[in-house]
Amino acid sequence: MNKGCRFGTHRVVEPSGVLPQAALKINNEMKINSNELLIEVITLNIDSASFTQIKDVCNSDKSLMEEMISDIVSKRGKMQNPVTGSGGMLIGRVKEIGTDFPDKSLSVGDTIATLVSLSLTPLKIKKIRDIKLENDQVDIDGEAILFESGIYAKVPSDMPEKLVLAALDVAGAPAQTDKLVSKGDTVAVIGAAGKSGVLCCYQAKKKVGNNGKVIGIVPFEEQVKGLKELGVTDDIIVADATKAVDVYEKVMALNDEQVDVTINVVNVPNCEMSAILITKDSGVVYFFSMATSFTKAALGAEGVGSDVTMIVGNGYTKGHAELTLNLLKESDKIRKLFEEIYG
Repeated sequence: MNKGCRFGTHRVVEPSGVLPQAALKINNEMKINSNELLIEVITLNIDSASFTQIKDVCNSDKSLMEEMISDIVSKRGKMQNPVTGSGGMLIGRVKEIGTDFPDKSLSVGDTIATLVSLSLTPLKIKKIRDIKLENDQVDIDGEAILFESGIYAKVPSDMPEKLVLAALDVAGAPAQTDKLVSKGDTVAVIGAAGKSGVLCCYQAKKKVGNNGKVIGIVPFEEQVKGLKELGVTDDIIVADATKAVDVYEKVMALNDEQVDVTINVVNVPNCEMSAILITKDSGVVYFFSMATSFTKAALGAEGVGSDVTMIVGNGYTKGHAELTLNLLKESDKIRKLFEEIYG
């Protein structure tokens, strides 16, 4: 059994010299190297931006979506949407462990959720069993490879597998929110009613304390009631995040000034300037959405003379899985919501 590069470069087919995420095609042969892990896949959680794009192009036709997803994986050896560039994550059971795989506590049969993107994960789909239009999940028969450098979490026995998958798919967002938000801050969350938005609002509310404020921004009036019932925001604004000036005016009318931190978790393009305009020059914008154009964000901020600090939505930060799963344990309302949708 050969030992491959810990970062998976031995799996890159084209172009040569790049890491698996940047590759146009990777080798998805399911014979593992000594430092790889073979996973029997149960469910793919497609990145929200990617799933939305696929669903829109296919007019929510499951058969067309199945064909499109299968075609992407067949051509690329991984689930990486060529339009959004993003992937998602998966949940599955350990099928085989290479002799040089570093984690010796792992056993065949353990259920794990990968915490690295499907955009770099070798994947082979034998059959798509179901596509859940309402929650971005795709049940499959298939296998995947995890590299030595890949991170993952064992699925807790006291939580439904798909609930864990849904939460860990966006674990970086509430964990980064925890790092960025301080006591007394005013925080805006664009896309507050989505799964990452709800988790970010909850974590922000914990951090700002009694003297801070969390403003949820949602696109539809019908989302307001459910968000209010969760109790994770102080105020809610209904606005289209692609219309930056309108969002800015509504935030200023409510708050009289720009906010300290903006968390952008929307799954559609052209929402960069809303986040920038509503944030103070001394503030921070966290772009978690894979629909973000960082060219538009950088040049757009320059164009309006904004000196905000902009942070790329790294889906990983130390302790993010533990923080997010603990959040579900802390909040009965959020856990119930997630169970209704994903559990």
